[in-house]
Amino acid sequence: MAETTIPMLPCRTSLIDSVVAFYAALGFDTTYLQKSPYAYAVVERGAVELQLYGMKEYDPASSHSGCYVLTEDVDGLHTAFRAGLKTAYGRVPTRGLPRIGPLKDMSYGVRQFLVTDPTGNTIRIGQPISEDPNHRPAPKETFARALHMADLFADSKQDLPGAARIIDRVLGLTDEEPTPVQRLRLLVLRGDIARRMGEAERAAELLAEAEGIRLDSDQRVLAGDALARLAELRD
Repeated sequence: MAETTIPMLPCRTSLIDSVVAFYAALGFDTTYLQKSPYAYAVVERGAVELQLYGMKEYDPASSHSGCYVLTEDVDGLHTAFRAGLKTAYGRVPTRGLPRIGPLKDMSYGVRQFLVTDPTGNTIRIGQPISEDPNHRPAPKETFARALHMADLFADSKQDLPGAARIIDRVLGLTDEEPTPVQRLRLLVLRGDIARRMGEAERAAELLAEAEGIRLDSDQRVLAGDALARLAELRD
């Protein structure tokens, strides 16, 4: 007998309509919706089903709830979700609530992105890119380690100031130099963080510096995700 797991996620009661609309923008169908005696909704996209239950005093800003969705086409879903959100909101929301994050290869063998709904639930969408699902040790090399830790702070912990401090420290080193690809990744991530923190002028400076880095064809392949994110942020 096959079993199925269905995540049940909290939702501030007054936001139930905007949450359902958000998932509709991602291509989910609303298969059930009630407003009384309490708010409850079910949204489905293919084999993925999410159930949302209302809580009157739920605080989206302090939410830690969510789930992980595995897919065989993470790039395709990222593209589709961004397009749907841009149509629904007139822009691709990358900070605040709701938001969608960049696509990245993670240290635990998946390529993933995060999408957070208006009530603070974070859905991680990932595709395995390695047969080893275990977390790798943090890299020892200075700049690789900084990228690894800053990614974790910025996305998994949502600690933007902490991620910014990590990157600022290594970019200020005078006795070591990152590779061009590492410098590009650090600057793009730091620019992304600055933008998400509302520091528009600082973000523009960082992204302009990143844009000025010269890469050969092989380096551009290695920096593909960072270059794509740079183009999005400069758009």
